Amino acid sequence: MLELRNISFEVEGKKILKDISLTIEDGGFFAITGPNGGGKSTLAKIIMGIEKPTGGKILLDGEDITDYSVTERAKRGIGFAFQQPVRFKGITVKDFISLAAGRKITKQEACDYLAQVGLCTKEYIDREVDASLSGGEIKRIEIASLIARDAKIAVFDEPEAGIDIWSFHNLIQVFEKMHARRAGALVIISHQERLLSIADKIIVIADGTIRKIGKKDEVLDELLGMEKEPCGYYQEV
Repeated sequence: MLELRNISFEVEGKKILKDISLTIEDGGFFAITGPNGGGKSTLAKIIMGIEKPTGGKILLDGEDITDYSVTERAKRGIGFAFQQPVRFKGITVKDFISLAAGRKITKQEACDYLAQVGLCTKEYIDREVDASLSGGEIKRIEIASLIARDAKIAVFDEPEAGIDIWSFHNLIQVFEKMHARRAGALVIISHQERLLSIADKIIVIADGTIRKIGKKDEVLDELLGMEKEPCGYYQEV
């Protein structure tokens, strides 16, 4: 279980996050949404340790990890998928998944992880993680790497960014399967209805504060109304 207690984040006098308290339970699927610039991605980076809060505490299974580095948090089971995944010329997909798993894996194991995200293994296992891969392909390979890591808390920052509609619909199925088969928690930052609708709980963040937390049935109808607003942030695919 991950607990955020009174988390604040300030840059050059500007308050980005303001007294955020949130509990991410094991086995849960959480979707964080809200307007652009509201603090969603900053919160995700604070969970991973990419940014450090200027106030508050972060606890993982009761252990204070507030000052832990990205590496230390990864060792304790927190995984992070970037909005724009990093590409590594010269590193094969198999080696990339091995690095994520923290051990040398066999080709069969790598194939099994790729199959879980809907990729034809023979076509990808020896390819490099470089610009030759499409946005949808690299997103799914990154998800496969988090499955291999078996992260206790897997955080995805706008996984729909930069991918086509076909790949997006496949990602929905991947996340549903991940949630069904794993004991750890999924946290997804997103604006998309399809992703929000498969979450157990939706967290709305705006202007650096939590505006609402609830089950999808309690929150989604309110968000659906926002797409009619001229400045609404809700999107549908």
